[in-house]
Amino acid sequence: MKISARNRFKGKVVEVTKGATTAHVRIDLGNGLVVTSSITNEAVDELELTVGSDAYAVIKASDVMVAID
Repeated sequence: MKISARNRFKGKVVEVTKGATTAHVRIDLGNGLVVTSSITNEAVDELELTVGSDAYAVIKASDVMVAID
């Protein structure tokens, strides 16, 4: 895989929930970190994502907010 995004994190798919057109995919990155992505059902099928699959969370954003307690 070649991609320009620097924020890519390898993990395991722990949940795939398909809706009418969009799926929510949860990826466990380890150390208690889980990210959720909303992608099309078609993308889930094309990537053959299932629970237990290895996957990358690739994060590309123009804005990143920072907060503290």
